[in-house]
Amino acid sequence: MAIRPVYLVSNGKVIKSEYEFQWYAGFSVAQKQRSIAALHNAVKSANKEANPLEISTKGTIDLGVKLSAFNLKLDGYTLENIFQSSKVFSNGGPYRDLLELSPKEAKRDDRLHNSGAFVGFNYAGIDFPLEPKTVFYDYIYINAVKQTLSSEEIRQITEYTHFTDIEFNPQRSINTQAKTAAIIRLMLEKYNEIPSFDVSDFIRFHSEMVLC
Repeated sequence: MAIRPVYLVSNGKVIKSEYEFQWYAGFSVAQKQRSIAALHNAVKSANKEANPLEISTKGTIDLGVKLSAFNLKLDGYTLENIFQSSKVFSNGGPYRDLLELSPKEAKRDDRLHNSGAFVGFNYAGIDFPLEPKTVFYDYIYINAVKQTLSSEEIRQITEYTHFTDIEFNPQRSINTQAKTAAIIRLMLEKYNEIPSFDVSDFIRFHSEMVLC
């Protein structure tokens, strides 16, 4: 058995709810999809009106696969490269040359571990804080969705109520595309579009509307 967070919109806020489900060990796509099905069944057993969507390349619904961070690009770069190349430390960074490496190489660059305390992000000349948690990841993910998916595809997100990411383990990381998908759903529900927030407005929105 395993326990994983599921993200949803409730009373005008993004929240998470944890579910216990049967975990199928193994690295094959088939095993991942069995775990996804078990998690989604747990969600639907607790919420009869639930319509969950897996946000990853392991999902079976095309929209969820398209929303995987691996399939999104922002200004021609992968989200992983932008994320790593925007990190700022007390003794260095941001290291823009990481944009030109493979995502795996960028993530493993020694400078990300030997440049002192991690103090924030700088992207497109704009500083981002470490709090609220995930705000920078959510910002670049949402903007990548706007650049990568059609308006019709983005609108389809409102057809789903709960968002999962089978690869996400909260014991190992804090950023998850499932949470960001729920934020997009809230924006569509609240504004009928993804607003063109400037950074300060996005941080304010995130602080007030994202409770997880």
